[in-house]
Amino acid sequence: MSIKSDILVIGGGIAGISAAARLAPDASVIVLEAEPAIGHHSSGRSAAIFIRNYGNATLRALNAASAPFLAEPEGVCDASLLSPRGELLLATEDDLSKFNDYLDGSDGLERVSPEQALELVPILHKEAIAAAAIEWDAQDIDVDRMLQGFARKLRSHGGKIVTGAPVNSISRENGLWSVVTPVGEFSAPVVINAAGGWTDAVAKLAGVRTLGLSALRRSAVLIPAPDGHDINRWPLFANAGDQWYAKPEAGKLMISPADEDPVEPHDVWADDMVVAEGLHRFEQAVTIPVTRVEHSWAGMRTFAPDRTPVVGFAPEADGFFWLAGQGGYGMQTAPALSQLAADLCLGRLSPLDQIVIEALSPGRSALEFQQGQDT
Repeated sequence: MSIKSDILVIGGGIAGISAAARLAPDASVIVLEAEPAIGHHSSGRSAAIFIRNYGNATLRALNAASAPFLAEPEGVCDASLLSPRGELLLATEDDLSKFNDYLDGSDGLERVSPEQALELVPILHKEAIAAAAIEWDAQDIDVDRMLQGFARKLRSHGGKIVTGAPVNSISRENGLWSVVTPVGEFSAPVVINAAGGWTDAVAKLAGVRTLGLSALRRSAVLIPAPDGHDINRWPLFANAGDQWYAKPEAGKLMISPADEDPVEPHDVWADDMVVAEGLHRFEQAVTIPVTRVEHSWAGMRTFAPDRTPVVGFAPEADGFFWLAGQGGYGMQTAPALSQLAADLCLGRLSPLDQIVIEALSPGRSALEFQQGQDT
């Protein structure tokens, strides 16, 4: 016998859980998660930072819309999800064009000298810095507390999370979507596709036109803190050419090669060669060698071809809702995107600008998607 609800959410990452929590006060909601626990893939492997100027114009609008909630997550957590960090952006001579383009479209970034950059991060190689800027407002996000807070909100309103429930088949009959999993069959008039790297695969199962979403691997390692340095107050520091970034993490230094290698959706792991190449690039920018890696991991960042998330009902499939393509912006945009998803599903007006809503729509033209892919 099928278990019925108003809305089924496929995917228990931050996108699916936060949207379900926003919907639960006004609708019966069930979240289906393939893994034994929520947040297993991208959401559990996030760099956990809020950078207001990160992403294109649409994403920056979402960042701004999410900031008030992250600072005061009323109804989800009892204290701010943010803590001070800062982001120091560093350019070599080869990176100057990209660095200047980033600053031209940014707000709240302050150019600093190489000497000032060294005061912030003393291990930097001064001669390698052609330009630098600091975004003081960049802040750490307490990712686990946000995810679990939304899960509590969902359950407090009667919503359910079913784990160990990968989707085997999806069909639609008599105005209901039916989703078959190893732990049972579930049905609802609306299904939200928030399956991360698997969102196109879910759409294909449902007979819905896929959108060309790509799962890209992002790797990271932890190394010991450099001898003689208290790194806890260091900002995240990153190469403007997307060659690497580094961030203090629980007394150690997390380094990512900023890789974006296409992968088939799976439980990804770090590639040793990719990590080694990234660490070599990092070593060119600092005065310390990397002698020991304590831990390595990887996650998936899923993008639409135009690098903008996809949020809204599929034009050609009644009741099929896309919540996908968050890329590396999922945590910091989750408050805004979950509210938009709830508003659209429940037929409410959204406070977001209509231009932003249209830029996120799965109905945006194939040409727009392709233009994003070409650039």
